[in-house]
Amino acid sequence: MAKKTGEKYQNIIEAAVKVIARYGYHQAQVSKIAREASVADGTIYLYFNNKDDILISLFKEKIGAFIDTARTRIEPLDRADDRLRELIYMHLWQMSQDRDLAIVTQIETRQSNPVLRAGIYEVLKHYLNLIDEVVFLGKKQGMFGADVDHRVARKMIFGTLDEVVTSWVMNERDYNLVTLVESIHNLFINGLKVAKQ
Repeated sequence: MAKKTGEKYQNIIEAAVKVIARYGYHQAQVSKIAREASVADGTIYLYFNNKDDILISLFKEKIGAFIDTARTRIEPLDRADDRLRELIYMHLWQMSQDRDLAIVTQIETRQSNPVLRAGIYEVLKHYLNLIDEVVFLGKKQGMFGADVDHRVARKMIFGTLDEVVTSWVMNERDYNLVTLVESIHNLFINGLKVAKQ
């Protein structure tokens, strides 16, 4: 079984982000990743079973770390609307800090390969659960309508953030994504509010 720890493992993950962003997943040969990581080609296979494993592991490492950080940042906040704002901020800030990672997560993780899709979804569902928790808290606190379907709200929130970052990447925008936090937050809060009688 391949090792999933250590400095070389992390170097390979970082190299994979750069190479996949630069060449695209299908043109990102293991040899290019090894060269970027300054390791021998064979060293890659001490840590990863194949290129699919590299992409899934990259997603687990990077998005897993983001989810952990986001959870740590939002849990001390009492109000659901504050948690939602922080989650929006963290999502946009994270992507704006590493354009290569944004390219990989927005473009290259959308694979038709069912093994890749399943591996990526295993990580993504933890993020979707975090969004659900915010929605449930908002309903409990009376900030969001009791009849709001959390599955629809989750898709609205994640889908909007996903599309905003995808547009930023695809159109090679140079503005700071974080400047959009308040307008996106207001859109969500108004859309999820308790309906006026």
